Amino acid sequence: MVLMPSQMLRNTRSGATTLVLLTSLVAACSGSGPQKGEEPSPAGAAPSSPAAEAPAAEAATTDTYVIDSASTASAAEPAAAATGPVLVPTPPRNYTVRPGDTLWDIASAFLRDPWLWPEIWHVNPQVENPHLIYPGDVLALAYGADGSPQVTLERGGATRLSPRVRSEPLEGAITAIPYEVVASFMSKPSVLERSEIKNSPYVVSTREAHLVAAAGNVIYARAPDGDLEGEINTRYNIVHVGDELRDPDDNDLIGYHGAYTGAARLLQNGDPATLEMFESTRETIDGDLVLPGSFDVPLDFIPRAPSEKVDGRVIAIINGLYLAGQYQVLVINRGSRHGLEPGHVLGVYVTGTRVRDPKSRGISREGGLGPNIKLPNWKGGTFMVFKTYDRISYGLVMESVVPLRALDNVRNP
Repeated sequence: MVLMPSQMLRNTRSGATTLVLLTSLVAACSGSGPQKGEEPSPAGAAPSSPAAEAPAAEAATTDTYVIDSASTASAAEPAAAATGPVLVPTPPRNYTVRPGDTLWDIASAFLRDPWLWPEIWHVNPQVENPHLIYPGDVLALAYGADGSPQVTLERGGATRLSPRVRSEPLEGAITAIPYEVVASFMSKPSVLERSEIKNSPYVVSTREAHLVAAAGNVIYARAPDGDLEGEINTRYNIVHVGDELRDPDDNDLIGYHGAYTGAARLLQNGDPATLEMFESTRETIDGDLVLPGSFDVPLDFIPRAPSEKVDGRVIAIINGLYLAGQYQVLVINRGSRHGLEPGHVLGVYVTGTRVRDPKSRGISREGGLGPNIKLPNWKGGTFMVFKTYDRISYGLVMESVVPLRALDNVRNP
């Protein structure tokens, strides 16, 4: 609106304050810092604006790490793809592998989700066994042309290759999970079917009729269909038939837990056959099964998330425990028919409890009394599958924030 002179006179008093405010605003905007072509303010002048200080602040962030967006990346470290692996808030620029480290330990030092390690691992193809990592190796965090994080050997010449970890120690190379924790599960039978129990050889007695046998003792075994198969000195595993394994979803009997008790070598065939035990992890008793010592198990595996949707439950904790924590073995009611493979990582979700709504006066929506709200399940841990069967799998708890129990939910992480 344009004011006439007479209107300006009438509004002189009321507009005085407005004029002062406008003048102050213009001064603040125009005098907040040096303009293009001007010299910096002399000492004692008013502080410069945040906009003027931005270049210095940006230069100071060249040592920050990409976390999950471009806003935290510096010029030296491009932003990672929004859908890619997310680094921990302060990942190391260099990591020296130590004796006793596992691939999971190392991945956890760099990644929020360790099962995404294959997405950032790059190796030098000129190094012997480049897919193996040894104590003393130095791993360096770098960034690709697209901004994605990469972990490489400091020697350079990085080329993408999936990391593969053997299921047994190899000249000190690190493994995905502690080998000694699951050694008896990687090459020993841990699930038995009813037909296998019925048709397998079994221990009938020990020499001198000992109640239990261990390493150094002689045992005798019979086979339902004749002599034991194998030459003299053939290895056999001794397995105790444990508890039933039932699917909590439909109550189907899906097998029996087989507890490895030791190993024996064949001394003499016949009915019964004579064997000498040379290894034991627990006592062997009459009736325990005598099974071949070689099994078809994976030689290596890659920690990764399943490509298919998985939704199951914990059906057992190995060794008869009621609660499970880190590095304990769980059995779940999902197996190879559900797309699971060794190396797959799943989340373990604690079953939410039922509580009473404080405003419901203890009356549920169904009309009954007592707790009337089911709290949601929440993630209590992470575990990695290391052995699968048709309908069940064994896995090792890698992380847990609370003790895990049977019937807890397992699904994609």
